[in-house]
Amino acid sequence: LKAVIPGGASAPVLTADEIDVGCDFDDLRKAGSMGGSGAVIVLDDSDCMVESAYVLARFFAHESCGQCTPCREGSGWLEKIFKRILDGGGISEDIDHLIRITQNMCGTSICPLSEGDALPMRAFVTKFRGEFEHHIREKACDVKLVAQAK
Repeated sequence: LKAVIPGGASAPVLTADEIDVGCDFDDLRKAGSMGGSGAVIVLDDSDCMVESAYVLARFFAHESCGQCTPCREGSGWLEKIFKRILDGGGISEDIDHLIRITQNMCGTSICPLSEGDALPMRAFVTKFRGEFEHHIREKACDVKLVAQAK
């Protein structure tokens, strides 16, 4: 077990060390996540966190109606930066850019989609920063290399 997203795509990811928590809304909130839609996503050690974040970012960018600038632009930039890192073109500044973009997306739009995108993306980047740094530094995924070796 590597991580759990306890409440669907908009819930911040919990690391394996953080999941010894009740599955009710209050306990999940105290743990830094949320129950959201209740769709539990479980990730194991063969899952790349950069790829997982990209897949979710792509979903949110597609779902943005485009009315609010922070959501429209932020979700688009998150998707592009995650894809660039995943494809081996990431730069060291990307991690801080991702965090800054997510901060600008919270509490700045009409509906909750922007924040529903920003919170999990920030959690991926901050909790699995080492994996993002490896992707940027080595232009490759260490998780996929280990899985291929098995």
